[in-house]
Amino acid sequence: MYKIAVAGTGYVGLVAGVCFAEVGHQVTCVDIDEHKVEIMKRGLSPIYEAGLEELMQKNYAAGRLHYTCDYAAAYREADAIFIGVGTPEQPDGSADLSYIATVARQIAENVDKDCLVVVKSTVPVGTNDKVEQFIRDFLVNDVKIEVASNPEFLAQGTAVYDTMQAARIIIGTESKWAEAMLMKIYEPFQLPIVSVSRRSAEMIKYASNDFLALKISYMNDIANLCELVGANVQDVAKGMSYDERIGNKFLNAGIGYGGSCFPKDTKALEYLARQNGYELKTVKAAIDVNTAQKTILFKKASQRLITFNGLKVAILGLTFKPGTDDLREAPSLENVPLLLSQGADIWAYDPVGLDNFKQKYPEGKNGRGSIKYVENVEDALSGANVCFIFTEWGEIKAVNPEAYKKLMRTPLVYDGRNIYETVAMKAAGVEYHSIGRK
Repeated sequence: MYKIAVAGTGYVGLVAGVCFAEVGHQVTCVDIDEHKVEIMKRGLSPIYEAGLEELMQKNYAAGRLHYTCDYAAAYREADAIFIGVGTPEQPDGSADLSYIATVARQIAENVDKDCLVVVKSTVPVGTNDKVEQFIRDFLVNDVKIEVASNPEFLAQGTAVYDTMQAARIIIGTESKWAEAMLMKIYEPFQLPIVSVSRRSAEMIKYASNDFLALKISYMNDIANLCELVGANVQDVAKGMSYDERIGNKFLNAGIGYGGSCFPKDTKALEYLARQNGYELKTVKAAIDVNTAQKTILFKKASQRLITFNGLKVAILGLTFKPGTDDLREAPSLENVPLLLSQGADIWAYDPVGLDNFKQKYPEGKNGRGSIKYVENVEDALSGANVCFIFTEWGEIKAVNPEAYKKLMRTPLVYDGRNIYETVAMKAAGVEYHSIGRK
């Protein structure tokens, strides 16, 4: 087993570190936030992720998992250092690599033995070449350093499962030594390993995520056309799913993709293409469709209503998907400011995302409108003039169609996740608008 240091304790770094400890490695997770480190030492996860806290507590108690702000000590004795820091989107669509560069320099100035540096963060093709040169430029001690690419493919809400039961592990190396070490590190997982060059590994990550984003945007485009011609997008998706070449994943129409990966990765790959004098027309189209899709229900409701001013608007679901408290690129962040600007009084419910949303929109008066956060669906719906469903949480899906008729002043529902059958909502006396269905 190896001594592993993991830089960054977000979704990528923390989940990777915990799972490495679970299979027997000695792991030290590094973060600059002292408060966050103390929270993790108490066995609490700073992110909402199913099954993560249990593994944190188990492996910390077993002495295989440690947390620290002392990066110098953590890097000094590590056999391998995994970089899992953020690469946020910049205004021009490119990836911000400043956090990668900071960790790379810290590694260069502190490693005291031969070490493999593994970049798990999503980075543009060619970045790992630069990281390796950057480390060597600042290297203090006479040691062997190589950089490998090992992109992650986890989904928020199922991150632990996606790591422990991954469909494949991608490793990108430029030497047999680096390849052999990564193979041994991942050997306890007993999962298929695809070994390629560094640049191919970097591209696999972008190509995979962007393909899924394309699939989502394509179905949303088809859904919008279905509404115009009288077809049902769910029937269309079902018919498509039987074709093995298409499969049944990512065929659900809705109000667009969000989260930390798809929006950022599509823009980054499109930017990379432009920088190399090439236009990725399909990816650009996916971005355009997704941008428009996020506010399609607001536009429908605006055509139906004279104004939102003074109306009670129920919002069910704030996070970009169920199973996470992550708000990044969530449709709620596009629609809430539009509603507030028109004077809506919003009553919002989400089972885990309220605290994060409050940081962006504090409770009370916001511009022309106001926002109130409630602990259950019923309080949000009670007396509401209109309801928007943005996230398909189980707690929201469990609400019967009749409840909308009973609780709302005007049973007018705009469902961005196609939770309900149109026939059932009509039978309950609800005016129901969804995606891709009459």
